Amino acid sequence: MTKLPPSPIYRLKCKTQSYDWGKLGDVSKVAKFAEKSGTIVDPSLPYAELWMGTHPNAPSIVMNEDEDTLRDIIRDHPELSTEDIYEKYESDLPFLFKILSIRKALSIQAHPDKTLGARLFRDFPDNYKDPNHKPEMAIALTPFEALCAFRPLNEIGYHLETYPEFAAIVGPEATDSFLSIMDSDDVEINKSALKNVFSALMNSPQDRVKELLTDMIDRLKDMEDRNELANLILRLDQQYPGGDVGVFAVLLLNYIKMEPGQAIFLGANEPHAYLSGDCVECMAASDNVVRSGLTPKFKHVDVLVDMLTYRYGSAESQKMTPVQFSDYSLLYDPPIEEFSVILSSQNPGDVEHEKAIQGPSILIVTQGGEGIPEAETTYSLEEGYVYFIGANTPISAIAGDNGLEFYRAFTVLPKLEE
Repeated sequence: MTKLPPSPIYRLKCKTQSYDWGKLGDVSKVAKFAEKSGTIVDPSLPYAELWMGTHPNAPSIVMNEDEDTLRDIIRDHPELSTEDIYEKYESDLPFLFKILSIRKALSIQAHPDKTLGARLFRDFPDNYKDPNHKPEMAIALTPFEALCAFRPLNEIGYHLETYPEFAAIVGPEATDSFLSIMDSDDVEINKSALKNVFSALMNSPQDRVKELLTDMIDRLKDMEDRNELANLILRLDQQYPGGDVGVFAVLLLNYIKMEPGQAIFLGANEPHAYLSGDCVECMAASDNVVRSGLTPKFKHVDVLVDMLTYRYGSAESQKMTPVQFSDYSLLYDPPIEEFSVILSSQNPGDVEHEKAIQGPSILIVTQGGEGIPEAETTYSLEEGYVYFIGANTPISAIAGDNGLEFYRAFTVLPKLEE
């Protein structure tokens, strides 16, 4: 039996992931936050992700004498969760909370729904490690760039007409078919034509991709007044040289720029790629990714082409609108049951009183303050500190001289009522 500290709030030590696309050393917020709980930072290594939760690939550790895993603590003390969450998720947390620090673009990817996730886990266990789905939400900590969902049809049509290399790689049949339906009101016809364009691109022979991408890059380099999109294409080609088909995907997917506090939600079977910046990310507790470009890793092109929803729309339509949660807090509440996220931002001297949340939660301080009083104990809120907060635990957060900012991921069944 694990030991239960006298309070339902525990400070956590969280593990980092050192993927190639991460920011290096102290430049990385992931490294900066992890250093606060004892991680020794190597300035030459990329620190891409900080994982907060119970996922077996990088479980969080409770900072007590026994260094129990958070999963063990929750398993042995169901009162920290709620009966419905504890039973439904087999004593586990249903979400994985992360900080990401991105130096170069992540892969063009999508996450499977529950049905597809189970099939991929069954048929390809070496590449898909669990049967769960993985909807996710990203909230910008710093200026942040991403590709997300398909552009409006008229934008894609414009790119087919103005980037001859793009039309050539897609081929005349798929290009002509797409351009012919541009004014159609039939969504299913539009999605079918869009799928044909994406499939033609992703299934193009590598030598053809390299040839046409080289032509496009040479042409864009010679342009005197390059636009934002052309500069992005050149940047991605530098990051993934040698003819990566994912560079062409920029002409199909929305290019989104976010300021701190802005967010996007990525449902199952939606294409996306994070490009740069730091963000808070929350997702269902899974690590399933289907990739198709901007990566040296395993690509599963046929699965990706078939799984996508082919939903299309503007870049701005991809962003979420938070709602007020308390005096200094906003609630980001995506249309799923596994998680929601609260952002609390306080000026010096402000005191935030957050009502008790019915389910378990994890909190990370992204800008330091004074502390969280709970019962007769105060927990320091230094930047980078991570806490687990048991269900039905009210907190009050006091902002110090530099203000206070923290993010809190939680689960409630049923969804939190306003």
